[in-house]
Amino acid sequence: MKTIHLLLMIIITATVGFAQTTTSPTPPKRTPAEESIARASRMIETNPKNYQAYNALALALLRRARETSDTRFYSQAEQALTKSLEIAPDNFDGDRIQVGLLLGRHEFAAAREEGTKLNKRMPDDIMLDLRPGNSPGLIRGANLRELFGDTDGALDLLNMALQSTPPAEVEDAAWITTQMAHLDLCVGRITEAEKLLANALAMFPDYTYALGNLAKVRIEQKRFDDAVTLLQRRYDNAPRAENLYDLAEALQLAGRKSEAEKAFDEFEQQSLQESSKADNSNRELIFCYSDQAKHPEKALEIARAEYVRRHDVFTLDAYAWALHENGQDGEARKQIETALAIGIRDARMLAHAGEIALNLGGRAAAERYLEEASELHAPGSDRARTILATIGTTGMK
Repeated sequence: MKTIHLLLMIIITATVGFAQTTTSPTPPKRTPAEESIARASRMIETNPKNYQAYNALALALLRRARETSDTRFYSQAEQALTKSLEIAPDNFDGDRIQVGLLLGRHEFAAAREEGTKLNKRMPDDIMLDLRPGNSPGLIRGANLRELFGDTDGALDLLNMALQSTPPAEVEDAAWITTQMAHLDLCVGRITEAEKLLANALAMFPDYTYALGNLAKVRIEQKRFDDAVTLLQRRYDNAPRAENLYDLAEALQLAGRKSEAEKAFDEFEQQSLQESSKADNSNRELIFCYSDQAKHPEKALEIARAEYVRRHDVFTLDAYAWALHENGQDGEARKQIETALAIGIRDARMLAHAGEIALNLGGRAAAERYLEEASELHAPGSDRARTILATIGTTGMK
C-alpha cells in the first residue's frame, strides 16, 4: 500500500504542480488528461488490485506527456504499467499501452518488435483501421500520406479525425488542428496555417506544438521578433533541447547575435546529455555542428550513430547533410535520394538535395530540386531561391 500511495502522490504532485497559490481559492481547470489521471487514481484507491485502473492511469499519463511535452510523465506511465503487469501478467491492454510508451520515447525498433508480438497474439486487433470514427487510424494514415507526398489526402484524413473527436477532448482537437496547420505550412498555405493555429491555441492555450508551428509562420512572414517571443514561451513551458535550438535559430534571424550564440551553446550542452538516448535532439545537433558551430566531423559522428538507430527520412536527410559538410557528396546524394524516393515534399530536404547535386556537378538535377523547393513557399524555400539566383548569375561552382 505504501508503494501505491507514493506512486499516486508523485503523479498528483507532478500533474497539478505548484500553479495553485493560497491567494487563489479557485483551482485552475484541469485538462482532459489530468481528469483521466484523477479518475484512474480514484479507481486505484478504491481497489489497489485493479490492473485495468493502472492501465487507465498509464494511458492518461501518456496523454499528459503529449499535452505538456514533458517526458517525466513517461516514467510515471512506466511505473503504472509495471504495477498492472505485476497484478495481471501479459494482460493485452497493458502490453499494448507499453507499445505506445515505446513510441512516445522514440524507441521505434522495440515498439515494432513488441507490436509484432501483440499482433500474433491478437491478429484481429487492427492497428491501422481507417474506418470513420477511428481517429488513431486516421491520424496514422495521414502521417503516411504526408510522407508519400499526398498533402491534400493527409488533410482529408485529419479532417475526418477532427470531426470524430468529442468536444471535451480539447487537446486531441488542438493536436489534430496543429497537424493540419503543419501540412498547410509545408506547401506554402501560410494564411490557412495561421488561422488553424489560432484555433488550436484557442482550444488549448499555450499548446507547445501550436506555438512552435505559429513561430514558423511568423518566420515565413519575416516577423522574427514575434517568432522569438513564441518560441521563448514554448521553451519556458517545455524546456527541451530541440525547443531551445529553434529559439536559437529565431534569435539569429532576428539579428540578436549574442543571445543566439548563448542559446546555441546551451543547446549543445543539453543535447549532448541526451544524445545516446532514443528520445534525443540529435538531428538538431547535427545541423548545429554543420551550420552553426562549424564542426562537420562532430556532425558526422552524431549522424552515423543516429543512422544506426533509425532510418526515417528526416534522419537520412540529416545524415546526408553531415556527409556533404565533410566532402562526401557521393554518399550524401545516395542518402538524400533514398529519403526523397518515397515522395515526401519537404522544402529543406529538397534544398539539401539541390546543394549536394550542385557540388557533384549535376546542374540539371540541382535546379530541379531547388525549383521544387522554391515553389513550395515553405520553410527552406528561401534558401533554395537564394542558391538558384546564385547559380543563375555565376554558373557552376
